[in-house]
Amino acid sequence: MSLLPPAAEPKRVMTSDGVPLATYDLGDPEWPVVLAVHGFASSAYANWIATGWVRELNRAGHRVLALDQRGHGNSGKPHDPSAYSMGLLVEDVQTVLDTYLVDEAVYVGYSLGARVGWHAAVEGTAAITRAVLGGIPDGDPLTRFRVDEAKAFIATGTPVTDRLTQAYLTMAEAIPGNDLGALVALVQGMRGGEQPDPADPPQQPVLFAAGSEDPILAASERLAAAAPLGEFFTIPGRNHFNAPTAGSFRTRALAFIESPAARG
Repeated sequence: MSLLPPAAEPKRVMTSDGVPLATYDLGDPEWPVVLAVHGFASSAYANWIATGWVRELNRAGHRVLALDQRGHGNSGKPHDPSAYSMGLLVEDVQTVLDTYLVDEAVYVGYSLGARVGWHAAVEGTAAITRAVLGGIPDGDPLTRFRVDEAKAFIATGTPVTDRLTQAYLTMAEAIPGNDLGALVALVQGMRGGEQPDPADPPQQPVLFAAGSEDPILAASERLAAAAPLGEFFTIPGRNHFNAPTAGSFRTRALAFIESPAARG
């Protein structure tokens, strides 16, 4: 018998370019909204439901809206790299908020989801009142992903020698519904695109977080220092891949979300 909570039934939201997004509405509709956006090669279930985030946010009286980003989970999975750009991912977030008629939300994102949150906040997604951005570096982290090795693995099973690429592929294969071809297309489509710019940070209150064993720690701290209302939390003993499961991260994030300024 599985010890994981059951998967929620998704509700479909259609994007402007015809990609169906799987969304999950968890909690009382009258509660304040937390919009949760997962990382690369993960899913709403893996990042937020199975790790206890949704459970604890619901217990604290927050409704959670989560989505499988395009190319992930139960959402549409184009294989055309042009279907993936930061602009489209930010537009997807706005489409979900508009579809659910959400006027105000706290944004919680990890890794790719945190990068999307940075740009959504900067570009004036009006509903975002504050954000928790975990595992977010400056620069373009996807440059280290070996597209050639990933494609060879998908086509012929050729072993991947690059450790980072292998780690992402292993994680992606463990998430039900993932499509490795779509994820490689996402890497190709986003590579060299918009990156977090410390000279143009979000103006909302933002809690940044990264694992103490994550190589991006210093870069994430730099982004936090650039944000006028930025705070930083180091997740003890965690790396980039297991940081979302840390109870200390959930506890610190909930305290930030629940702080008086968040309610005011």
